[in-house]
Amino acid sequence: MVNVHIRASREYDVTIGAALLDGAGERIRALCSPAAAAIVCGDNVWPLYGEYLVRSLERAGIRACVRVIPHGERHKNIDTFADLLSFFAQNTIGRGDVVVALGGGVTLDLAGFAAACYMRGVALVHMPTTLLAAVDAAVGGKTAIDLPEGKNLAGCFYQPTAVLCDTDTLSTLPEREYRCGCAEVIKYAVLFDAELFDFIEKNEISGAYGRVITRCVELKRDAVELDEFDRGERQLLNLGHSIGHAIERCSGYAVPHGKAVAAGMAMIARAAAARGICPQGDCDRIISLLRRCALPTGTDFGAEELAAAMCADKKRQGETLRLVVPQRIGKCAVTCVPTADIRGWLTDGGAR
Repeated sequence: MVNVHIRASREYDVTIGAALLDGAGERIRALCSPAAAAIVCGDNVWPLYGEYLVRSLERAGIRACVRVIPHGERHKNIDTFADLLSFFAQNTIGRGDVVVALGGGVTLDLAGFAAACYMRGVALVHMPTTLLAAVDAAVGGKTAIDLPEGKNLAGCFYQPTAVLCDTDTLSTLPEREYRCGCAEVIKYAVLFDAELFDFIEKNEISGAYGRVITRCVELKRDAVELDEFDRGERQLLNLGHSIGHAIERCSGYAVPHGKAVAAGMAMIARAAAARGICPQGDCDRIISLLRRCALPTGTDFGAEELAAAMCADKKRQGETLRLVVPQRIGKCAVTCVPTADIRGWLTDGGAR
């Protein structure tokens, strides 16, 4: 078991290890002494782990109430958010109680935003059950829902009280979800850690969950502690996301987040190589690793359609858009690109 301490507006530990689910109730009682816990759980996770968590909380003397929500990005919307707030109120969740988010990134984003808004903020514990959520959504305090106009347009920064990452839950990951998580792991390696990149080139991520998740959380911790509110260094974590979010939106969210980020990462690496910013050899290694992990390295959506979606993204500032561009494996930079030039970047990245 490993603890990674996060120093942000609320300090907390990310605990990574096996068999954490059964002892979750005692840990949560020690952290915040709640009388009640509102469990928010995805409908694909509840049959696997929901009852275990309920029993763990009840053994610790914590009243548990459960809201099972539909999984999938299309349900990360204002209707599900409002339903959660009403559920908390109907079950008399108070300021001294806790919201426990059990599931993947959509569940954690939704539950986190609802916990932040309900009674102006109640305690929040994230329990990620996907690789993507463990290395990304669970850590750093970003919460959000999607609007019809774009992804993650309503949300806030709200740090959890704790993150409990039980690596045993990853054993039931569907192949698609595992591959999506691999995309985020590769992102951290391309951004910050050439040694991690070398390691995952030679080793299957699923055979080293503890090591890989811990390193990714450490890398995200460093970015969050430097720039909690995403005004500088933390923006690097958007590698692959500007194009990826556009792919998600153009597909009506049929393309899952991890696969969209993988495609976006490959495309921005190609564009960087074409423009002499990134060595071609590093670009080739990034694309080769994505393919080895059975992830997409491009999209059928055209440059014009993608550019329009990108320019509606929250990362746009006036007539510029911030792109995270690889300079080499382990080093990237935020580049402000005029919106008029976005189509050219996409074309260089392989969009038709």
